[in-house]
Amino acid sequence: MKILFAFLITLLVSVEIKCDTIDWSAHQWQAPSPTDSRGPCPGLNTLANHGFLPRNGSNITIPVVLKAINDGFNFQPINLLRIGAKLGLLTTDAEDSFTLNNLALHGTLEHDASLSRNDYALGDNVHFNETVFTTLANSNPGVDYYNITSAAQVMAQRLAEDKIVNPTLINTVKEFTVRIVESGFYLSVMGNVTTGVAPKNFVQIFFREERLPLAEGWERSEVPIGEDNFDTLLSGITNVSTWAPSGEVVCPWIRLQPEGEVVVVDG
Repeated sequence: MKILFAFLITLLVSVEIKCDTIDWSAHQWQAPSPTDSRGPCPGLNTLANHGFLPRNGSNITIPVVLKAINDGFNFQPINLLRIGAKLGLLTTDAEDSFTLNNLALHGTLEHDASLSRNDYALGDNVHFNETVFTTLANSNPGVDYYNITSAAQVMAQRLAEDKIVNPTLINTVKEFTVRIVESGFYLSVMGNVTTGVAPKNFVQIFFREERLPLAEGWERSEVPIGEDNFDTLLSGITNVSTWAPSGEVVCPWIRLQPEGEVVVVDG
């Protein structure tokens, strides 16, 4: 009996067991109510719609948002996410929490040339905009996936479009970095962080419906998304990008609070 027990333990340890620890019955998608807070980030909106974040989109603390991203996407709390969560607190006068709508404050995390939102200077920078999203949706024609190359091309096209319609466009290295991270995010959480390939159907549902495409076959990344593999993905997008700063604002800048002057950071 002892020999059999030892054999079974050895077998269990040596064989990779695929097991999703998330109870998805507790995280069914629900559309937000008119009083729920939602913002310009489709990823966080999606997590709220599935109950990983508070469904009302309010009282979000740093530990809460980092745990939600990890639970919902198997995306570990890497430095970039911790910095982003801390910046979220700058968008509100509350001491230790923010709402999803707070994140629409222009110049902290929210930025021009979004993949799915209008610019602040052009109108509604909070809600999904199909016209803006068409650039990403129609990219990489002829195949059913997006990849590193198409992500970089979409970023370049969105910036070119914005230069025409937004005379107050802000395009410093800070905005470029945020856009790179956002592109890497949808490729990794909707696809494969190692290959940088994501099915078009999954990505489009993620942006348009702010829903995890579970019914269509999506699963959380089997490989934890962490510092090393995500940095490698971001480097791949950066290496095929053709970005250059433009406009009157050259130095990276950030808004440190909802009211008051913009703070320019020499970089």
